[in-house]
Amino acid sequence: MNENDILSALNSVQEPDLGKDIVTLNMVKDILINDNVVSFTIVLTTPACPLKEVLRTDCINAVQKINDGVVVNVNFTSHTTSKRSDGKTILPGVKNIIAVVSGKGGVGKSTVAANLALALSQHNAKIGLMDADIYGPSVPIMFGVRGERPMMRDVNGKGMIIPLERYGIKLMSIGLLVDEKNAVVWRGPMASSAIKQFVTDVDWGELDYLVIDMPPGTGDIHLTLMQTVPVTGAVIVTTPQLVALADAKKGIAMFAQAQLNVPVIGLVENMAYFTPAELPNNKYYIFGKEGGKRLAEEYDLPFLGQVPLVQSIREGGDEGVPVMMSDDEISRAAFENFAAITARSVSMLNANFSEEKVASVVD
Repeated sequence: MNENDILSALNSVQEPDLGKDIVTLNMVKDILINDNVVSFTIVLTTPACPLKEVLRTDCINAVQKINDGVVVNVNFTSHTTSKRSDGKTILPGVKNIIAVVSGKGGVGKSTVAANLALALSQHNAKIGLMDADIYGPSVPIMFGVRGERPMMRDVNGKGMIIPLERYGIKLMSIGLLVDEKNAVVWRGPMASSAIKQFVTDVDWGELDYLVIDMPPGTGDIHLTLMQTVPVTGAVIVTTPQLVALADAKKGIAMFAQAQLNVPVIGLVENMAYFTPAELPNNKYYIFGKEGGKRLAEEYDLPFLGQVPLVQSIREGGDEGVPVMMSDDEISRAAFENFAAITARSVSMLNANFSEEKVASVVD
């Protein structure tokens, strides 16, 4: 066997999401053939690829069709894809920007955003979390950084804010800049100006994903952000009950408007069911059953998963230790699955965009 034989065999292996073979997609690297052992590396499109083992099995089977006695070692690395062009001026080191939004407050959007960021970071991705909820910031409490203040440094002659770091991800929130006892009583233009500063005056550095925890509803801050940065896509958070679903529809409708060029990555259903610790196999649908899933089907959106209503999720947010950093395997598994599907959906979005498409808002 030689390298061409291996590549010819791997031509039959399809990347499950992108619908092309891994050779055409240039995902096969570093082929080594040593007697009866073949080794190569597959470059994944996201660090959180949920179909890694499927690819491994398909590759081994394809190569062993040439020689069924060969030993095949498949290694993996990752290169997070991006739809952004080389002429980036806003957040030049950030590959993907994910806005986490909800039509109303109280659906656990900040909890979802925080644990999404942490779940992605556990696959060796470089992650930032921007708290864009000017009037009700949650990041300082949820990450246990209340009272801490970011530092400044000079970057190319300009003073830049250095994000705080916690659990391996970079954090920025208005709650890190103002006293938490004081209410932020700002008109829309002032809040929008603050959001612009979080983009232009914060040194985010190199990131695979910047997760933005948006304020609830549809307003000035949403429009400002979509005007300012090239958002890769939006994750819609809802709970199963009808009142939350009605408001989630407004969030979906906002991104569907022609003047906003932001695709919806998918919809996640939070507080989908209650599972008591003493009965881990039981599910109680307190707020209704699968309302988020039905809404995703209605709007033909990817359904990103269900997150249960578990006491440890609430406790973790209050104590400054998000559940992704705990030993609660049930809740961790829910967020890990949600993050993997989200990363997969982002990769598919990027594959379908040949050029950067920055959102624009028409007054």
